[in-house]
Amino acid sequence: MPHYESEPSIDTSVKTGDWRDQLYEDGYVVVKGVLSPERAQSYVDRMFQWLETFPYGFKTDDKSTWDAEHLPAHMKGGMYHGYSVQHEKVMWDARMEPKLIETFAKLWGTDELLVSFDGMNLTIPTTERPVSEPWPHVDQSPLRKGMQCVQGILNLAPNGPKDGGLIVAKGSSKLNEQFFKAHEVIGRKTWGSTDWFGFQPEEVDWFLNRGCEMVKVCAEPGDLLLWDSRTIHYNVLPESQNTRAVMYICYTPAAFATPENLEKKKEIYEKRVGTTHWPHANIFQHTEKKLRLGKPDPCSRTRPHEEPDETEALLKLAGVLPYSQ
Repeated sequence: MPHYESEPSIDTSVKTGDWRDQLYEDGYVVVKGVLSPERAQSYVDRMFQWLETFPYGFKTDDKSTWDAEHLPAHMKGGMYHGYSVQHEKVMWDARMEPKLIETFAKLWGTDELLVSFDGMNLTIPTTERPVSEPWPHVDQSPLRKGMQCVQGILNLAPNGPKDGGLIVAKGSSKLNEQFFKAHEVIGRKTWGSTDWFGFQPEEVDWFLNRGCEMVKVCAEPGDLLLWDSRTIHYNVLPESQNTRAVMYICYTPAAFATPENLEKKKEIYEKRVGTTHWPHANIFQHTEKKLRLGKPDPCSRTRPHEEPDETEALLKLAGVLPYSQ
């Protein structure tokens, strides 16, 4: 069994006097105004344009096409992880936003970062919304100690209490290690090597009985939602008829990555496929085949519709180029 105790992490006992204190204490925080509302809307427009690139007849200006028959394959109402969406230019343009990078650089104390190859969520109003049960989980192995990965959602549309989105168990990150010491759960099905763990309802109650609180995180266009990967969380579908538009983006220090993981990351980037929320570790290619309307999708797109601009800064974030020779 692998051991990760010696891996680097953030010292969350240090007071910073800014938004990081809430992240350390509650396990999540909303960083306001990373993008302007106008800039956020431009990304929403481009995400809708991406849906129109498929041969299924989706039209942004025709709501009669806003249903599964006219959409590419997705999960849980609007999560897109196929079709090389992780490497679409619109995704990479967002990852390259200066204030977004600056926020994670402040968190980690370095601007030499790697970024995750994660997907996006465009949950649009529809009468065919699926039923989605809560799936409370963490994205960090109990074998890893400390704050080693902080996940991010770049929020692009108004997101209120009824608009769907991120649910967190406030304060659960601080009880994470205690829970896994008290429960014999190692070996339960996980995501990838070890970095996904799903909780049973009675296990969530264990946290709630110790003062944690389930919170729907609300945000405005251009806000950045951050949460410790040890925080229990899940996605909830909208009750409203508003569009949810977000991108899942996470950065960690390049120095955290081993040479082997950097090589894997470079290979995955060149294949234009996605991996996990982790930028520097747990690097493996998603292999699950998504079905569309219950059948294999004939649109087997394996490259982005629009390739990113491969600048030096982008290739460093992707792990293709080193920060120093």
